Amino acid sequence: MSMVLISHSLSRDPYLLFLMSVSLFGLFVMGMLAFNPPAAEEGLLWRRPMIGSIFGPICALGILAALFPKECSGTLHFKKEEMPVNKYSDSRQNWLASHRNQPTVRGHHPDCGNFSTHVFRIKNKTFCTSCAGLLLGALITLVGTILYFFNDWRIGQEGLLAVNLGIFGVGFGLLQFPLLKNGRSVTRFLLNVFFVLGAFSILIGIDTLVRSLAIDLFLIFLIDFWLLTRISLSQWDHKMICYACRMAICKFRT
Repeated sequence: MSMVLISHSLSRDPYLLFLMSVSLFGLFVMGMLAFNPPAAEEGLLWRRPMIGSIFGPICALGILAALFPKECSGTLHFKKEEMPVNKYSDSRQNWLASHRNQPTVRGHHPDCGNFSTHVFRIKNKTFCTSCAGLLLGALITLVGTILYFFNDWRIGQEGLLAVNLGIFGVGFGLLQFPLLKNGRSVTRFLLNVFFVLGAFSILIGIDTLVRSLAIDLFLIFLIDFWLLTRISLSQWDHKMICYACRMAICKFRT
C-alpha cells in the first residue's frame, strides 16, 4: 500500500506539479504587479464592461457546475456504475454479489467515512461541501462583477489590499488539497468560498491599479487556469483517499 501511495503522490505527478507551479507563479506575478504597477493606461470607456461581459458568464457557468455536479461526475469526479437491467441474468447476480456492502455515490462522492468531511447532509439529501462553497463564492462574485464592471463601483486606494487578500484566498484554496487531510467540512466550505472571492478580488485590484485591457484578459485566463488546477487537485485528492482505504474490495479503487 505504501508503494501505491508513493507512486500516486503529488510530488511524483508531473502534470500536477506543472499546474501547481504555474498557478503559484501566476500568484507571484500578480503580487509583484500590484506592488510595482506599470504606468496606468488611459482608461478605455468600454474596458470594464468588456471585462465584465467576459468574466460574468464564467461566473454563471461556475454556478451551474456547482448546482449540477452530477452532470460533471463522469469527467470530474466518480462515475456511477450501471447495474445490469435484466434481474434474472447471471451478470446482474454477479454485480449484486460483488457490490454488496460497497460505497455508493452520494453528492458525487463515495458514501463512506473517508469522505465524511467532503459532504454534508440536509434531511435525506447529500451535498458536496466544496461545491457548496464554490457556489456561494460564485454567487457573491457575480453580484460583485455586476456592481464593479457595470455600475461604476470603485475600490479607490484599496487595490493593493484587494490583490493581497485575493492571493491568500486563491493560494489557500489550492493548497487545501495537499495540506488539509483531516479538515472539517466547514473549513473546506470556507476555503472554497475564499478561493472564488480571492480570484475576483485579484481581478478588481489589478484592474484598479493597472487599468489595462491586456492584463485583465491575461488575468481572466489565469483565473481559468487556477480553476483547472483546483479541479485536478481535487481529483488527485479523491484518488489518494481511495488508495489509502483499507477496504479489501471497492469499485472506486482502481
